[in-house]
Amino acid sequence: MDGRKVLVACDKFKGSLTAAEVADRISAGLGAVVPTAAVVRVPVADGGDGTLDAAVAAGFTRVPVTASGPTGEPVATSYAVRGDLAVVEMADACGLLRLPGQVRAPMTASSRGLGEVLAAALDAGCRRIVMGIGGSASTDGGAGMLSALGVRLLDAGGAALPDGGGALGRLARIDLGGIHPALAQTEVTLACDVTNPLLGPSGAPTVFAPQKGASPEQVLELEACLRHFAMVVTAATGRDDSLLPGAGAAGGVGYAALALLGARMRPGIEVVLEMSHFAELVTDAALVITGEGSLDRQTLLGKTPAGVAAAAAAAGVPVVAVCGRALLTAAEVEDTAIERVYALTDLEPDPAVCMRDAGPLLERLSAQVAADWLAG
Repeated sequence: MDGRKVLVACDKFKGSLTAAEVADRISAGLGAVVPTAAVVRVPVADGGDGTLDAAVAAGFTRVPVTASGPTGEPVATSYAVRGDLAVVEMADACGLLRLPGQVRAPMTASSRGLGEVLAAALDAGCRRIVMGIGGSASTDGGAGMLSALGVRLLDAGGAALPDGGGALGRLARIDLGGIHPALAQTEVTLACDVTNPLLGPSGAPTVFAPQKGASPEQVLELEACLRHFAMVVTAATGRDDSLLPGAGAAGGVGYAALALLGARMRPGIEVVLEMSHFAELVTDAALVITGEGSLDRQTLLGKTPAGVAAAAAAAGVPVVAVCGRALLTAAEVEDTAIERVYALTDLEPDPAVCMRDAGPLLERLSAQVAADWLAG
């Protein structure tokens, strides 16, 4: 198999290596054992941070934009464009990564920046939009995004509500008359692997708001505020979309997009693999290597490795995974179509050392992959 093509389609090792650094280390490890291996890097992400970078690596052009961060401060972000298709990443505009000092603001953080970047893409003539909505910092039902797109959220006195989910309990009326006119001619796709509804035990406040800094009392308050918000939106649209799968994504951005932007949801990894032309690249590959920092139960819910493995298996190409740690049972791994898992903890049992020395360890691990699958 010496000299055959290998596709490397890995996500980041969170806290240790970016996706690009992961690919660099894998390439080095493979090359040390099989110098003639043709390593092809396929940029991947699942809709969270890294989605923009994956689009740019796939040939899209980055367009700079200044937008509102999660607590209102201006941030330098961008969207990526190819033809009339634009990719917008919530994490880069107003996600957790953009919180000043990483101080979380569960009641006031807003999705406004996402709407501002989306509006910029619409103003530039893009009529197909992919919105990667992972990594959000807010639980505002998408209200900030809607406001940036021209929707007016008004209190009983006719004044615009301040940003943040905590203000939605004062919503009296929603005025859709000023919504960006281009949305009527635009196809909006949500790249996301979350299927939670907006409300209830598996809804956005209960499941995700604690990760964004909400106390138990604030979770209850956000649940009440989003329930009221959904009631007002339902009165305006004539239908209740709060129970739709994915409505709870990104603190309710999924709900706003499904209910008012005519969006449809697709697994983020499927969208990114499509943009990267994975199906064409994999046809003559000898091996696909995927992975992320932790292979765990979340992986089974549509994260990058599971999506890559499914696409590789559909093409009849073997796929292995590299990771920092593996928490899946053998049966669970088999369900993903991954043929073998290689973990940094196989080489170094101390997780702190794995984090610190992830690069060199990954090179050694990748050399083992080459010996097992490519050499001889």
